This record gives sequence, C-alpha cells and structure tokens, in this order.
Amino acid sequence: GLVLIMAVAPRIMPDVFNPTCELEDQDRRRYLAELVVPRGSNLIDIDPCRGLADAYPDIEVLELIRYSHIYYPCRDNVRIAPDDLLLVKGSPNALNHILQGKDAALPLWNKEARFSGPNETVMVELIIPPQSDLLGQHLRETHLVRDNGLHIVAVQRSGLHYTEKQIRDIRLRIGDILLVWCHADQVERYRGRADWIMVEDVHRELVHTRKAPLAGAIFGAMVAAAATGLANIMVCALAALLLMVITGCLPLKEAYRALQSHVLLLIVGTIALGTAMDRTGASQFYARIFLDVLQGWQPQWILGGFILLTSLSTQVLSNNATAVLLLPIAISTALGLGVNPKPFIMAVCFGASACFATPIGYQTNLLVYGPGGYRFSDYLRLGIPLNLLVIIGGTLLVPIFWPF
Repeated sequence: GLVLIMAVAPRIMPDVFNPTCELEDQDRRRYLAELVVPRGSNLIDIDPCRGLADAYPDIEVLELIRYSHIYYPCRDNVRIAPDDLLLVKGSPNALNHILQGKDAALPLWNKEARFSGPNETVMVELIIPPQSDLLGQHLRETHLVRDNGLHIVAVQRSGLHYTEKQIRDIRLRIGDILLVWCHADQVERYRGRADWIMVEDVHRELVHTRKAPLAGAIFGAMVAAAATGLANIMVCALAALLLMVITGCLPLKEAYRALQSHVLLLIVGTIALGTAMDRTGASQFYARIFLDVLQGWQPQWILGGFILLTSLSTQVLSNNATAVLLLPIAISTALGLGVNPKPFIMAVCFGASACFATPIGYQTNLLVYGPGGYRFSDYLRLGIPLNLLVIIGGTLLVPIFWPF
C-alpha cells in the first residue's frame, strides 16, 4: 500500500496547495473575511478595485457594503468611505498585514479585541478534530467568541468560506478551519487543546517531544509483551496506558478526554446487536444466503468475497460497527463450510480497516477533507486501488498465515 501511494498518488491526485500539515506561510490558501474601514484609514476615498490593490496587492475586494447596499468594486463607480464594510479575499498573511496596518478592523461580536503593537499579534489556524467538544455547536455559542484574547476572522469548510455574519449561525463540523487572530503571548494557552489542532503557528513546535522516547519505549514493550504471549493484549494495553499516565507522558485529563462517548456507545450497541444476531439465528440466516450466492466456490474465494463485502460496508459505516455486525456472519459462514473460522475473522478485520474510498469511511479521512482541499472523487481515485490491493492481498495471504 505504501509503495502504491508513493508511486501512483503523485500521478493521479490533484495538486493542492493547502495541506493542513504544512507548517509555513501559505499565501495560496485564500479566505473570505469582512473588514470595517475605520475613520482615519488610508483606504478612505480610494478605488476599492484598483486603489486597494496598490497598497495591499494580495487582497481582493469582492463587495463593498454601505448602509445595507451592496456595491461591486470593479463594476460600480464607488470609493471607500468611513464605516464601509469590505468583503475581501486574501491569505492569512495578507489579512494579518492589513489588520496590523490599522487601515481596516474586524467587525466585533459585541466584544472588544485590543491588539496593540505590530509584533504582539499572530494569525493562526485551528482545525476542528473528531473528538472536539465544539462539534455541533453554533460558533456564537462557543467559548471562543467570548474569549477577549482572540478574534475569529473567518471559517473555511471543504473549499467553502464563511464570513463573520455567516459564521455566527453555522454549526461546527469535523475538519472546519478557523482563522484566528490572537495575542502572540497567548499562543501557548491555545496550544494542545483537544478541541482543535493548531496548524499555522510556524515559529513553534506543535508537539512536546521531551518524553517521546519514554512513550515509544512503553509502546514497544506493550507490543512485545502481546506478541510473545506474555500477557493478554487487553492487559498489555491497560498496563501501557497506566504507565503513560504515571510517567506523565499522558495527562490524566487528556486520557479521559480521549474517551469518545459516541464511539463507545456505538461499539457497545453493535456488540449487543451482534450477540442478538447470533442468538436469534440471524447470522446463520445471512450466512446461508451468502453461501447460496457463492455455492460451489472454494473457501479461499468465499473468503475474498467476505473481504469485499466488509470493505464496501466500512465505506459508509464505522469500521467498528462493520466488524461487529459481520463477525457473527463470518463465523457462521466458516462453520457452514466446515473450515476453521479464524481466516474469516481476520478477513473481517482486514476488510473493516480498508476504509480508503470515501471521506466518511474514517474520521481522519474527513479531518483532512476540508483542510487538504480534496474532493469526494479524489478519495475514490486513490481509495479504490488501495481497497482492491487489500482485497486481493487478503484473499491470497490470509489463508497462508491462518490456514483453513
């Protein structure tokens, strides 16, 4: 899979200039934002279409709003006046430049953001991850709006941009990017939060590496203990977690925050559903249907069909739910064939992990969907070959490592 990605991905994937992990200035990433022209600004009485481009070449004025009337700078004969609202497009650096120059200001949400001095503020980007407590909240309801240490300039979502008036009413989703203006000395206060990932702070590290060797050693010991059969994998994992907390590699508060209640409820619910299917005979019923469709086929090809079915299911369901739902059917199918169920169990595990073809197949797929500037078809273009590789490889190799 890694070889396929390295060899094929550069040829079939589009060139995008806004990867979320690119920790340098990205003038190619463009945001929409609303700016107010204060009294005394150097922008007053200039042509917003051409005059502003002379002073700020990286900012494009799309609309000028005055007393609820919208003017289009390159079409209407209009000049900038005090208190005009400008709808502009620009990179984070360009927006920061015009705000620092005091020629424009942000329309504030009934709060005061006092940023003094050209070197006292920075522009950062915050990405909303899957475990964020902000998911589903209106932006106006979040603590970010009430925090006088920062101000939200704009929001970007999957190639769409929302300005100040619009973002008040949107509900935050996974992968949303908040462009935030804040005090430079407050950056550390906003770093490392579980509610967002800071990606555009270029002068500081995003992770603390002091205890990375210790964390790596604990993880390696856990894998070694489980692989050698020294203890059950569950015991090894819990022991490793305890050591991570005791040694300070993982704060206890962050460990609790990492427990995603909706995922736990999904797993518990699907386990109960899987048990019910087994006890009521539903799994045997579906197994018979599966065997009838593939009647006369060798167990290895039936195994491949199960990997295909699981791989297709995990594109629209979570991998946990897919595995729990199909596991009883896989076991019943193996028993119906009179073979060892273990290869079919592993087939479900591999198939459930092959969630490459859609952005909703896995949380990380969705997390990079908006910030990376990708489209749904990009996932299909690279994900389908990866899925086929897993299906073919699993069909050929699973029976070798786990014989029938």
